[in-house]
Amino acid sequence: MPRAARLRASVASHPNGMPSPIAISSPRTISGNVTDARSPTWALMERPVRMEVPKSPCSNAPIQSAYCAISGRSRPSCERSAATRSGVRPGDIVLAVNGEPVNTPEQLRAIVAKADEIRFPRDGFQVIIDISSVSAGEPAEDRKYRILSKGNENTIVQTLEPATDKGQAMLMRGRDLWVFMPNVSQPVRLSLAQRLTGQVANGDLARANFAGDYEPKIIRTDTIDGEKMHVLELTAVDRGVTYGKVLYWVRQSNNWPHKAEFYSLSDRLLKVCRYEKFQNLGGRVRPTQLIMEDALRKGDLSTLRYSQMTAKDLPDRVFTKQYMDKLNRVD
Repeated sequence: MPRAARLRASVASHPNGMPSPIAISSPRTISGNVTDARSPTWALMERPVRMEVPKSPCSNAPIQSAYCAISGRSRPSCERSAATRSGVRPGDIVLAVNGEPVNTPEQLRAIVAKADEIRFPRDGFQVIIDISSVSAGEPAEDRKYRILSKGNENTIVQTLEPATDKGQAMLMRGRDLWVFMPNVSQPVRLSLAQRLTGQVANGDLARANFAGDYEPKIIRTDTIDGEKMHVLELTAVDRGVTYGKVLYWVRQSNNWPHKAEFYSLSDRLLKVCRYEKFQNLGGRVRPTQLIMEDALRKGDLSTLRYSQMTAKDLPDRVFTKQYMDKLNRVD
């Protein structure tokens, strides 16, 4: 990574030619206001950032100071620059360049967390999900589930239809997942990545916690239908999560999720999800329909429709193996 990409403060020139104070916070902020024609692109936290530098470092003292602080040039005057006197030093991280904000890891995680809350509330709730899956040459498969969830860490997925599978239920605590089946005395351990139905994995229903399961970085900004989108690359924190990597499109204006591409641990595109039909559900506007398309088999897709979302007081004892046999009595 270039040295300039490791600066964590920003130098701003005052209109009268005197350097303005450098705002130092944690992390500190740099906003470079150096003008000119040479405009190299610096990699900043793996995000390309355009930074303008002067034609001549010696054009005037404030410009020279900014240039030396940003570029890392070894010049005697740099030792006396406003940037140096204000505490700018190698190893700092640039957060803004020419007034353009650069997102920190904390800001990126906050974006993902807000999108998580739009998909599923953090407080206790229940919701009905109808899933219709189609595959070339096969009849459509319809299934219905009831989800009980609390805090993105504790979830019960109860099968309501078809009648032949009624009574089956999955329990998730953290990333541990079990399936309970009628007439089977012991629960069976499952992985989040295993297929549930159609294009839907267990983790797609049981866990909506991208913020906790992935490390985000921003790779670019897209404009889709007039809306600016953050395009985030989410990398799995370990092998226990549902996908190895997710590319995630999130609206800048309101943090609504728009699209996600799901990849395997070997970086193979598995499927694409579109978040659609944003309507009021459970007290706020959410996507009430998801379309999951197989990236390998064209035409294979699952449609998930969300309805009847209500807040629900779910004590911790609900999310235990001992309580699962009482599931049908939980209202």
